[in-house]
Amino acid sequence: MDEPTIRGQGPWPTDMSYQILESAPDAMVLINQAGSIVYVNQQTERIFGYERSELLGRPVEVLIPSRFQQSHVNHRDRYFADQVTRPMGAGLELYARRHDGAEFPVEISLSPLRTEEALLTMSAIRDITEQKRLQEQLRRKNEELEEQYRRVQEANRLKSEFLANMSHELRTPLNGIIGFAQLMHDEKVGPVSADHKEYLGDILTSSRHLLQLINDVLDLAKVESGKMDFNPEPVAMDQIVSEVRDILRTLAAGKLIQIDVIVEPEVREVVADPSRLKQILYNYLSNAIKFTPNAGRVTVSVRPEGPEAYRLEVQDTGIGIAPEDMHRLFVEFQQLDASAAKKYQGTGLGLALTKRMVEAQGGEVGVRSATGSGSAFYAVLPRVMHRLDEEDAASCLTAAAPGAGNENRDAG
Repeated sequence: MDEPTIRGQGPWPTDMSYQILESAPDAMVLINQAGSIVYVNQQTERIFGYERSELLGRPVEVLIPSRFQQSHVNHRDRYFADQVTRPMGAGLELYARRHDGAEFPVEISLSPLRTEEALLTMSAIRDITEQKRLQEQLRRKNEELEEQYRRVQEANRLKSEFLANMSHELRTPLNGIIGFAQLMHDEKVGPVSADHKEYLGDILTSSRHLLQLINDVLDLAKVESGKMDFNPEPVAMDQIVSEVRDILRTLAAGKLIQIDVIVEPEVREVVADPSRLKQILYNYLSNAIKFTPNAGRVTVSVRPEGPEAYRLEVQDTGIGIAPEDMHRLFVEFQQLDASAAKKYQGTGLGLALTKRMVEAQGGEVGVRSATGSGSAFYAVLPRVMHRLDEEDAASCLTAAAPGAGNENRDAG
């Protein structure tokens, strides 16, 4: 191929500059002040479908869709009057026209080129058809994901509303069963035989267990819907731990399990929601007692965790947790003992609910454990819990997403 010439200017100054333009990945088009094409490279031929000879000497508007050609003449004249370098991808949506009339999206950069005899403009034209196609695919995919997310959110909302409504509906008759069974068990309506008293005791035990499960489901629904209330106030940690220990004293005594309590002076007074704090400790402590064999030991400790937080930890001498089971802890409705004839009762909600409540307060949960050597479940909470307004509480609760987070165990 002969070395191209710029009309009136002679050959290119160097072979190197010619080779650079010929090997450029973009279409390179050089025009004079009259708007005529004086040079195109090989990529211009490939992109536009013209032979080089078909373009040289023709107006550059031949490469532009007809509806833009007249306005382009005016733009070209203004550019030659005030030539400045314009980089590729200036944000304008531009189109070019191929030899067969097909239009395609492009990005264009402009550079002034002054020779001894003429003022020229070098245009680098990039075909972005594939880029636009990928962008459109990405846009559609994002719209699909947004729609899927909306549907998931709506399904979660409906599920939470259903769980909350069903929990309320179930608690009403169950409270009636517990109330009347208690009256009969306590012989408030007349004497009962020893066997009847035993059976009524079984009814009460099972009913209360069922009520606890329903309450867990209701609380989980509240957390997921962002409607769980937190009412922080000054609390005495010694008193909170003692109250929960007393509730579970009978369960521990039945297995000859000793419960030790350690509350360090720096965290004896905190600001927290006492009912939620009791619920967290109850879930940890009842689990520890459940999974600790007879004559074992459980230790409840409350220690500082940095200047602004404290660590509530329940350590047991129980059966421990295998490393491969850690990921199933703190996940809704999952239990390590999931067989039909499982030894330990529960739905797998206790730890999941604990995790969600702790994270909703800006804290975190975790566990240390090994098979056969016991477990230590902990919650790190702020020493001063600030009252959240409705919007803040909802965002915190939403951030505590299901199944996300630290290691842990059964959750019944």
